[in-house]
Amino acid sequence: MQIGIDSFAASIPDPVTGMTLSHAERMRNLLAEIELADQVGLDVFGIGEHHRHDFLDASPAVILSAAAARTSRIRLASAVKVLSADDPVRVFQDFATLDLISQGRAEIVVGRGSFIESFPLFGLELDDYDELFAEKLDLLLKIRADEHVTWSGRHRAPLTGQGVYPRPLQNPLPIWIGVGGTPQSFVRAGELGLPLMVAIIGGEPHRFRPLVDLYRESGRRAGHGAERLTVGVHSIGFLGDTTRQAADDFYPGFAQTFTKIGRERGWPATTRAQFDVTRGPTGAYLIGDAETVAAKILHVHKSLGGISRITFQMSVATMPHAKMARSIEILGRDVLPIVSKALRASGQPVA
Repeated sequence: MQIGIDSFAASIPDPVTGMTLSHAERMRNLLAEIELADQVGLDVFGIGEHHRHDFLDASPAVILSAAAARTSRIRLASAVKVLSADDPVRVFQDFATLDLISQGRAEIVVGRGSFIESFPLFGLELDDYDELFAEKLDLLLKIRADEHVTWSGRHRAPLTGQGVYPRPLQNPLPIWIGVGGTPQSFVRAGELGLPLMVAIIGGEPHRFRPLVDLYRESGRRAGHGAERLTVGVHSIGFLGDTTRQAADDFYPGFAQTFTKIGRERGWPATTRAQFDVTRGPTGAYLIGDAETVAAKILHVHKSLGGISRITFQMSVATMPHAKMARSIEILGRDVLPIVSKALRASGQPVA
């Protein structure tokens, strides 16, 4: 199982001090975090995409390219690339370039995104939300398969055999589909035989098992072998030297972020009781000391019938850089070996 981190490059006030880092300092810290993740043996680091004033990840491929120059082995992914609001030609070119810079470590996780700012920003209709994604994914996959592409659709000018360059080092360039809880999205990923990244940001992971089974069954019916039907999980997580410390450090920033989002979306205010339940043994949050989090990862793995990757979303809470670095160290140096040992003992693949 691969273990990694995803970041939204959030630039949010510290909930304790009220201070906000300059954007340049926040970006410097983020690159240092990716470099540290590489050093402690983590498998992947993903950068999201948002077009809001409190996030710095509008151009994930640019951030990942900077990280590629400072790392040697960690895989570098979007988390997710909002494909509906971009041109698949440029997306492929950006990540093919990243793949060349990183010597074959780039991945694209595409999705529809959870915010809507990109649609009016790029002159798109929100009513076309799903159609845009399906059409652009179709084009992206055709570009990946063939250097010269003939294609037509409703939302972009046709291609009539033009070449798309550069070509990546990896062939094929890995493309995952990032999904939330919509059955149609699980079916689409299965029918296409693409690896699946499931965002589980609340509740209990076992509730996603029917959707994961739907993905696997859809893939099997479409003729794809089990080796192509890879499942990953993206969850909120944070580590500390003790479980209480991890929870106490993370909660203020977590509550600040989700209370703000809740006001925008009509959700109730975040409470500590709710947070504590969801970081419990069967909940979605991966928060605690090394042993607690390793046990939770193995629980998620079993609940979903086996997963190949799990990534921690730590940046939803503003944390001092030193505490973020310590969390990354514990994840790589302590959690990863515990999980690997447990999987070996059970005769399951480690990576």
